[in-house]
Amino acid sequence: MEREVAKPGENQVVIAVKACSICGGDLHIYKGKHPSAPLPVALGHELAGEVVQVGTKVNTVRIGDRVTVEPVLACGECLPCRTGLYGYCHNLSFHYRRGQGAMADYFVVDDRYVYKLPDHLSYEAGALIEPLAVAVHAVKRAKIGLGDKVAIMGAGPIGILVAAVCKAAGAEEIIVADIADIRLETAMVMGATRTVNSMRESVVEVVREMTGGRGIGKTFECVGREETFVQAMTCLCKGGQATMLGIFEQPTLEIPATIFVAQEITVQGSQGYCWDFETALGLTNKIDLGRIISHEFALSDIDRAMKTALDTKEKAVKIILKP
Repeated sequence: MEREVAKPGENQVVIAVKACSICGGDLHIYKGKHPSAPLPVALGHELAGEVVQVGTKVNTVRIGDRVTVEPVLACGECLPCRTGLYGYCHNLSFHYRRGQGAMADYFVVDDRYVYKLPDHLSYEAGALIEPLAVAVHAVKRAKIGLGDKVAIMGAGPIGILVAAVCKAAGAEEIIVADIADIRLETAMVMGATRTVNSMRESVVEVVREMTGGRGIGKTFECVGREETFVQAMTCLCKGGQATMLGIFEQPTLEIPATIFVAQEITVQGSQGYCWDFETALGLTNKIDLGRIISHEFALSDIDRAMKTALDTKEKAVKIILKP
């Protein structure tokens, strides 16, 4: 589609998009199976670019600044918003669900959601601040600290970034399970201490062997499938905690219910971010985001880029689109 670029409101910024990365959520939309984004819907929310216009009351950024965007839309009026917990906004939404995707030439956004990129960060890496913030939020919710042992189901970009943030938080053992060797190799580079190819061995058995049969204290589910949900629970020790990040295409799951009582485990969700972008930007001194970029395409090749992301033979990790 072609349409006029909206003029910025007094507190808004117009950004010329320089890089936009494909998110797992975009792939669910592309397949028509995103549970919260029925078609038709815009695509793209992980972006970085250059400020080209600013509203009359904007004083946080200037024309020419290199920036990234927190693509959330919070109402600012409900009780969670008024108490600073905008991640729990009663009317929480995202730009792509309101018709504005970042897989475009320009993006218009309120200045409160715009963050300057540090000089050492490229536009391509800057587009990955959003998924890094997702990982930061999950690791904070799981309260990962010094010496912790964790297991991560899924070595997609989010799983890999969760491993990297767990390492930065002080975790001692970080096991990552997936079915793609190329992603597991990337996970090792980014912070995993051990990887498990689930096509060849059981992550549950690996965890039990490593812990003398006790199980592990913290797990993360970063896939969105029933079997990995169950793995995240059954890897836990008594009193352990699983944090779920994956987007599930199927509306219901079958899980072993008795484990909740018998093991006294806790299962919690983690969606998006809330005051996590500054932390994510600060972590780029320790986490090399460029290492997870496997492909770059022109925006005009968007369909080929999506097919590449979904084709296991292509060995894609993170794909960047460039207008």
